[in-house]
Amino acid sequence: MTLSIAEPAKTPTLIHLWSYRLTFLLSGMSLGAWAPLVPFARERAGLEEAQLGLLLLCFGLGSMLAMPLAGMMTTRKGCRFVSLVGGALICGMLPLLASLSSFTGLALALAAFGAGLGSIDVAMNVQGLMVERDHGRPLMSGFHGLFSLGGIASALLMSLLLWAGASPVAAVSVVVLLVGGLLLWHARHLLPYGADDPGAPFAMPTGKVLVVGLLCFIALLVEGAILDWSAVFLNRTHQIDLAVAGGAYAVFSLTMAAGRFSGDYLRHRFGAVSLLIGGGLLVMIGFAMAVLLQPWPLFLLGFALIGLGLSNAFPVYCSVVGAQTAMPAGLAIAVITGIGYCGILLGPALIGFVAHVIGLRDALLCVGALMFAQVLSARRMVRA
Repeated sequence: MTLSIAEPAKTPTLIHLWSYRLTFLLSGMSLGAWAPLVPFARERAGLEEAQLGLLLLCFGLGSMLAMPLAGMMTTRKGCRFVSLVGGALICGMLPLLASLSSFTGLALALAAFGAGLGSIDVAMNVQGLMVERDHGRPLMSGFHGLFSLGGIASALLMSLLLWAGASPVAAVSVVVLLVGGLLLWHARHLLPYGADDPGAPFAMPTGKVLVVGLLCFIALLVEGAILDWSAVFLNRTHQIDLAVAGGAYAVFSLTMAAGRFSGDYLRHRFGAVSLLIGGGLLVMIGFAMAVLLQPWPLFLLGFALIGLGLSNAFPVYCSVVGAQTAMPAGLAIAVITGIGYCGILLGPALIGFVAHVIGLRDALLCVGALMFAQVLSARRMVRA
């Protein structure tokens, strides 16, 4: 018995489009499944805060090390191949992350899990921008909206199963079966190539790709700041209980997902330049409201504006580097994603150092001000 492989046409059919969308959804589900496992892993291994921080760093290191290789492999072997390899790593590592109790074992499993997610991240973005180009209209924001939705849905599913009494291994096995089963089911519709002309397996990043990478660094630094510092800030400044202060990130995540689902229409209607400029301004206004205003409806509105403004930055930047011809799309995506990941990994620590000197309020205002770089560079980056 042979497996029939469907070769996608240049103009994607509806089944192909939904297969591409499903890859983003499954990637988000994989990431969302890890978050509820963190406290269980910490308890099993008996980790202190510093040890947990070092463990979590392994995820980012695994992703960053895998991304350049994934970019080359996507160009040479195709999006389908890299997506399946990444999916296999993810599905293999999640049960281990739910059961291992040694620091070394967890560190290795988390690095491999990060490598799987980093690989599928590169492949799905290369595939997304190739499909966007062939389809002739903006699609990347909607793809990334499904990534956000997958993360939210998976985290909620895991939390519900754990609340109902399921063990971490049993709960994560449900997600693994969903992710692995759906990935195998729709893999035949994924792109078997990663570039129209594979070219050289390696190319030095161009100036434009590096600048876009730095802009992604800023965008993901902002996301990391909200993830790691918003609850701490609200607790210290507004004396809001930590259990409730985490709601700021939930508001941020929901508006980011909503912004991405509307992003393709807005980009088609107003253009990528307007989307980047408007988004950057919304983030800066949102930081000012979230940090400076006291009434809780107003600072929550600030976090909502940050999520809305930030939502389409990375999808648009993927399209920007996909349009350049100096280096293969797979390698360019790997570069900007790798630099961007540095923002979400190193950014929160840098904010901590700055906050120690000037205070957390001013440090967060400085983070918001960094988005001025997106506003100033938008026209040049999109039209260069």
